[in-house]
Amino acid sequence: MKTRRQSLLVLLIALMTLVSATGAGAAAPQQETIDIQILNVSDWHGQLDPLVVGTAQVGGAAVLSAYFQADRLANPNTITLTAGDAFGATPPISGFFGDVPTIEAMNLMGFQVDTLGNHNFDGGIAHLQSLIDIADFQYVSANLENRDDNLTGVEDFKIFDVAGVKVAIIGLTNPEAPTLVFPGSFGTSTPTDPAKAALKARNAAKDAGAELVIVICHMGVTGFNPDGSPYGPLIDLAKAVNKDNNKSQKIDVIIGDHTDIQFSGIINGALVYENRSKGLTYAKAKLTVNANNHKLVDQSVQFVTPFAATITADPAVAALVQSYRTQLTPILGTVIGSSTVEVLRTDSCGNSNGRLCESLVGNVTADAMREHYGTDFAITNSGGLRNRLTCPTAGGGDGFCPVYIAPPYKITRGQVLAVLPFGNVAVTLSVNGAELKSMLENGVSSMPGANGRFPQVSGLCFTYNIQATAGNRITGAVRQAEDGSCTGDPVDLTSAGTYTIAMNDFMANGGDGYPNFANRMVTREILDQVLADYITAAGTISPSIQGRIVCTTTGVTACPVVQP
Repeated sequence: MKTRRQSLLVLLIALMTLVSATGAGAAAPQQETIDIQILNVSDWHGQLDPLVVGTAQVGGAAVLSAYFQADRLANPNTITLTAGDAFGATPPISGFFGDVPTIEAMNLMGFQVDTLGNHNFDGGIAHLQSLIDIADFQYVSANLENRDDNLTGVEDFKIFDVAGVKVAIIGLTNPEAPTLVFPGSFGTSTPTDPAKAALKARNAAKDAGAELVIVICHMGVTGFNPDGSPYGPLIDLAKAVNKDNNKSQKIDVIIGDHTDIQFSGIINGALVYENRSKGLTYAKAKLTVNANNHKLVDQSVQFVTPFAATITADPAVAALVQSYRTQLTPILGTVIGSSTVEVLRTDSCGNSNGRLCESLVGNVTADAMREHYGTDFAITNSGGLRNRLTCPTAGGGDGFCPVYIAPPYKITRGQVLAVLPFGNVAVTLSVNGAELKSMLENGVSSMPGANGRFPQVSGLCFTYNIQATAGNRITGAVRQAEDGSCTGDPVDLTSAGTYTIAMNDFMANGGDGYPNFANRMVTREILDQVLADYITAAGTISPSIQGRIVCTTTGVTACPVVQP
């Protein structure tokens, strides 16, 4: 009897052990995948305040921070980053304080890594170093030759441990960056071939234990072919680095920047994407990784429009921004004039950055220089014009604007500074007709692609053939008549003609590919003060599109279309 009872007891214990083991397995199955989240903004330019889009407010540091916090709460396996130009060409609330507010906001927003774009060098090496020094996040750029002789605290890549997965972030600076800033701003550092640098950094990161490789590059999509396929430096890079399609060595994700074009796609196995600029959208990518071998099994990206009305702004970031706004409002909130029409950055062909056609803000800025110095002509690069000149009627914005009813459209001192944030100096010089033609040729050399070198002019009107080869496109120019119409005398575009020009010192020193006239220019006043004085003296301005820049074509390349 005792033996039978012992046998039953052993059987019962065995059954209980089996049930217990089965129950434990059901309650805690082995994890099969890990989802890693990447949050990023593109070309942020210190947009601490929300953008006004129609009647809605979008983005801004405090709003973005709240969205990021919610996304991290949903998935703590997150890396937050951007890909250059987070500062530089910033609104007054940041630029007036040397962009320290932008770095302080990024620290609070939880950024972990950034790379260096052309505008990061606007203030030169010493100023860039001062901002790197106060950043709580890592700067990476793998293609800057002589980088460590000029900067400290910048690495080729940074490896993050995300839920046990080693993720490398490699940074790349756009190769043409030195031509987009004032000469000498890069010190002795020079961007090298980005594809070669990316592959070298990828190998080094793999050797250091990286299992996923992400490239953040200040390079973007510049347009789309008739079949819808994208083109531009970002696409060229993606095709170059993964051309062998070796899955064990490939770069997994390539995040672009710089061109304000939203795009996503898979190129040679890599997820490639870019946001709209200034926080108009941000990207939320999901990388699904096998939990056992840490191989990437799926990848996707979602673009988010961060509407301010749908979330409670981060109070800590909002307080930081408000502290700087309080200091500036008495200085920059002063209304200095008005306009009978809205003066926007958007050009007459609808390009929001004003880089395809004549624009009202370009006309007013060039007119201000020409009239102030009494020169024959004035020319300014569209890339130097960063905002609208007239205040939004809802108030606020980058120019410390009041709420008001239009027309007329108010202009504040802060809005002028928002248009011209670089601190450029106006210069005057004499050129012959052939030199003037070379300037205009340079200005339209990138067409039909939008480029910051595109010229805005005053005192003359010119035509160009978009089908002709770059350098041979200008077909003629005339002076503007007294009423501003393009009916004046022809401009001699040969060396026999001699003319006086007003322009900014960036262009005169060879910036944006313009001829270098540094040895003959005469420096004048700060350019934003010239524009402010012009508006103050006029009281009310009434600019119009006058046909100063006319595109023609003799082939299949179409001209940008002027909108009614």
